[in-house]
Amino acid sequence: MAPTHKIALIQLHPKPLAPAENFAKAESFIRNAAREGCHLAVLPEYHLTSWVPDEPGFRELCADSAAYLKRYQELAKELNICIVPGTIIELDGDSLHNIAYFISSSGEVLGRYQKKNLWHPERRHLVSSAQQPHEAFDTPLGRVGLLICWDLAFPEAFRELISDGAQIICLPTFWSMKDVSDEGYALNPDGEAQFLNSTVVSRAFENTCAIVFVNAGGQEEKGEKTNFAGLSQVSVPHIGSLGKMGRSEGMSIVDLDMNVLRIAEENYKVREDMKAEGWHYAYTRIRDGGKL
Repeated sequence: MAPTHKIALIQLHPKPLAPAENFAKAESFIRNAAREGCHLAVLPEYHLTSWVPDEPGFRELCADSAAYLKRYQELAKELNICIVPGTIIELDGDSLHNIAYFISSSGEVLGRYQKKNLWHPERRHLVSSAQQPHEAFDTPLGRVGLLICWDLAFPEAFRELISDGAQIICLPTFWSMKDVSDEGYALNPDGEAQFLNSTVVSRAFENTCAIVFVNAGGQEEKGEKTNFAGLSQVSVPHIGSLGKMGRSEGMSIVDLDMNVLRIAEENYKVREDMKAEGWHYAYTRIRDGGKL
């Protein structure tokens, strides 16, 4: 029988330039998730520092990234819970890298991914992983892949992970309702919510996988009156969104029944078609060692 995994979506509001305070808040959420019996806790992109790269001191704070990664590893081992600590910005010489990690319940780093598809304003500050392939990896929850925020807009990234056997794709994001121009916003002030709700679900259906989408949220006391998009959710085929949140800070716990993914693949046969000899999109598949 396929397992059911309990997943905590931690829609944190990251206070700018306050990594210690943000970590303490994240730790509190993760401890609550562990008490609820969760197997995995996922945080949003830029959760330690927020995204304020032009602010004085931002780069210096990013230099402490290794210390926070180690603290998350210790926390995972202590609580016996897997953690995706959103993303951690790492300073490499003069370059900034936006990195997502998957930490196992034993504290071991099982997966590492550097953001590939950079949002346009990020390109002045971050270095992309460029031609490095998207790779899945084995975890206590099954085979997992990592993507970050604007990667959501590129189905090729998901296909590459699926061709390497990913069943669950974790997607930490920092997405606001005003990430578009004034002209775009005027067309539909709710446009980014439309983008997220439709695309996250579509990626789950078209890849017979689970998408664990965790976005930053607004300050809890402001409720839904915020420019943070929130809407963290787990999306699966056949069902759609599970545990979908509003726009403010909080935590949602979702039971992910892996049997749903089996049923979806038996119906849609996406992976079966992808590995068929002579498949007409074979050029999009990654290396011969893929694990479909």
